[in-house]
Amino acid sequence: MLRVYNTLTGEKEEFKPLEPGKVRMYVCGLTVQNYSHIGHIRSAINYDVIRRYLEYKGYDVTYIMNFTDINEKIVKRAREEGLTPKALAEKYARAYQEDVERLNVKKPAAYVKATENIDAIIEMVEKLISKGFAYEVNGNVYFSVDKFDDYGKLSGRSLEEMEAGARVEVNEEKRHPMDFALWKKAPEGEISWDSPWGKGWPGWHIECSAMSMKYLGESFDIHGGGSDLIFPHHENEIAQSEACTGKPFARYWLHNGTVNLKGEKMSKSVGNFFTTRELLERFKPEEIRYYLLTKHYRTPIDFSLEELKKARVSLKRLINTAKNMEEILDRDLAQEQGFSHEDFVDRLKESRQEFEEAMDDDFNSARAIGVLHELAKEINSLINNPAFELNKTSQFLVREGYNLFHKLAGILGLELKPGDREEGDLKMLDDLINFILEIREEARQKKNWELADRIRDTLQEMGLVIKDTPHGVVWERDSD
Repeated sequence: MLRVYNTLTGEKEEFKPLEPGKVRMYVCGLTVQNYSHIGHIRSAINYDVIRRYLEYKGYDVTYIMNFTDINEKIVKRAREEGLTPKALAEKYARAYQEDVERLNVKKPAAYVKATENIDAIIEMVEKLISKGFAYEVNGNVYFSVDKFDDYGKLSGRSLEEMEAGARVEVNEEKRHPMDFALWKKAPEGEISWDSPWGKGWPGWHIECSAMSMKYLGESFDIHGGGSDLIFPHHENEIAQSEACTGKPFARYWLHNGTVNLKGEKMSKSVGNFFTTRELLERFKPEEIRYYLLTKHYRTPIDFSLEELKKARVSLKRLINTAKNMEEILDRDLAQEQGFSHEDFVDRLKESRQEFEEAMDDDFNSARAIGVLHELAKEINSLINNPAFELNKTSQFLVREGYNLFHKLAGILGLELKPGDREEGDLKMLDDLINFILEIREEARQKKNWELADRIRDTLQEMGLVIKDTPHGVVWERDSD
């Protein structure tokens, strides 16, 4: 049974979609004013894994992500770069999509943009005004927070507590200091859209409400985003959406933890962040993805390059296991009977169950990766068992392990193989090492133990682990 932590209730709940067999899911993307950083990428990867696991469980998932592509910051940045706001937003939206594609994030059903949904936004603002939840002043439209009785139910704070703890700029137009903009009057000469209240552009919160309901319906299953969006963004989404429709908005609210650097949340405004592209110059995409998934998605991460390097070593162990299995599966073997390893088959079943139990517990990818490592140990124990004989029967067992290993890794979006940039060089290196080992084996056959041992010791000094097993010599790169 899948249970998810719902920020709205503060509890883990059994997951029951509104429509059996289908999941509708909306995740807040980024404001496209710069290149993405690892905080953005963590969100993308976490919700990609959630989507993959839901699909693994048989759900038909409709996954929507948005881009905020117009606001004051975008206009300012566009002026600095000598671009139009549209060109700037398109530049960084395209860059983000390129980044997540490299990180093996599946494309959503749609990337939706505020500027392409102005009509739906205006229509929603008009409804809120007609129902008495919003008002217009000098071309600006605001939502009246005190008209919505449940305001604060997501963040768990009363309106008085919010007002006391917030740094709210004095705005004489607002009836209440916490009222928020649904529509903003555009500065003179800037890009704008016509509306019943004059030229302007949408407020930040209204765009997500209007677009999620346009593509997923007035009520849907999952709304996701970073924990820093709980207030005010998601709180305001709930207020304006439920005030507009009179129906519950999203059923489950999921929030991933922040990525911190030296104790502070990474952000563009502070300037303490690594862009995704900077990290991809130093680490492989699968190493970054693996590192982020070794933490539960709700847990804040204290990011460091050293931790990322440790993740690289840990991932390499899984890749080596996959490589060892591939070598066995590539061999052409005669049919032989008599080898049986029923406990290994049972262990495969247990591994699948343990993996599912981890993911059913609020998508615990950290525990799921632990299961993968335990499965790798079981597979390596099988392969290196003195009783293991290479034949068609035993090869079948390895294939079963191989298929499950990659199936579970695939749910996490991990492809356990060398990166494309290394494959050519690694193939040449593998061939050279295998040639050297053939020379060593000839020396062993001739009982030239001194030469055989010298070859082994020299290769080990170079960082290779050489093992003489009952079915031949095997080697791997030392992960330590």
